[in-house]
Amino acid sequence: MLSVPTLWVVFMVNFMALGLIWTYVARSYPKFEAARFWTAAAFVAALGAAISMFRGIVSMPLVPLLVGGTLMVLAVSCASMGIKRFYDRPASWVQTALVTAGTCAGLAFFIAVYDSMPMRILIYSIGLSIPFAATLPLVLNPEVSRGNPGARLAGSIAVLIIAVDVIRSVAAFVGVGGDLTMVKFNAFQASMILLLVFLSMAWNFGFLLMAIERLRGEVADLAMSDDLTGAGNRRHLLQRLTEECAVSERSGEVFSILAIDLDSFKSINDSFGHGAGDECLRLLSNAVQSRLRPNDLLTRSGGDEFCVVLPATTLREGAMMARRVLEACRKQLTPEQGAPVAIAASIGVAQWTPQIGRHPERLIAAADQALYMAKNDGKDRYAVYQQPEPALPERIELRRTA
Repeated sequence: MLSVPTLWVVFMVNFMALGLIWTYVARSYPKFEAARFWTAAAFVAALGAAISMFRGIVSMPLVPLLVGGTLMVLAVSCASMGIKRFYDRPASWVQTALVTAGTCAGLAFFIAVYDSMPMRILIYSIGLSIPFAATLPLVLNPEVSRGNPGARLAGSIAVLIIAVDVIRSVAAFVGVGGDLTMVKFNAFQASMILLLVFLSMAWNFGFLLMAIERLRGEVADLAMSDDLTGAGNRRHLLQRLTEECAVSERSGEVFSILAIDLDSFKSINDSFGHGAGDECLRLLSNAVQSRLRPNDLLTRSGGDEFCVVLPATTLREGAMMARRVLEACRKQLTPEQGAPVAIAASIGVAQWTPQIGRHPERLIAAADQALYMAKNDGKDRYAVYQQPEPALPERIELRRTA
């Protein structure tokens, strides 16, 4: 027969190790709030397992049984709140308190008032299953989890744990495996506890995979974004343009880009300082972003230069977008040293053509050429790039020779 105290020792050691790992993650990434909940869950679970080991040692096994079971339910509730915070959902301490207190009261009643081991197992299983079930709409929803493999693992494990709790409760009432006492479990119940220990560890590994995927995504976003404005950087621009050019070459559907340059940026820096210049860049970025559609991409291609990728947009539609962007920019003012600094921009509009093919640099050059036209025409305006007409072949006269 499996030794239940030995199982609790294994459980305690494993969750102490997990607690140390989550402590390191929480300290290394202070803004990763879910890690703090998962750290608390691991240590509370380890404490609950440690207390549960005393049920066969102390003269009153009621206390370790009651306290240990309550702490295990609290640990699972903390882990559930961590999943909610991982997806930026509110975590309810009231719900956690109600589930934990309800479990504690149920266990106490069926220990002190009416001694029933099957009912204690049922109450404990219900207390565990509620927070497990509360996580399923998040981790098993593809739209919410965005295909995170760790979320799928955590969701699948949660379903298995609920199923094991149901089987364990039914077996306790039916009498599968023989007699049950407060101190000793039969072989079947001990096997169920061993399975729950394994599944709970796998559930936490799902959290680790979720965290790794989230942090990997954040690092990738940082590599593709501009620190000052939050817009994409030139690397992101070239990647997106390469993708759009490939799609357009296959489908023939055009798209457009806007090349945007902040007017008189050098004079702003010279007159008001680089802080004012940075603020103007942020204001310009916000103004442009306020006029874009969900699938459009704003990038900062360098210095005071920005570029906007407009999928499935003709040259005429791109010009309309440029007009709206200019109107938004003209409304931006940044107070510096008591004098408001107005920002203005010049915009060049260009459209993908079959001649551009899969060469995004050609499209950028066309938009830059239109931008220079707008600058030369007086700034604070836009210009569109017109594809030059192909030259007609020279007529060759054939002379009749004698």
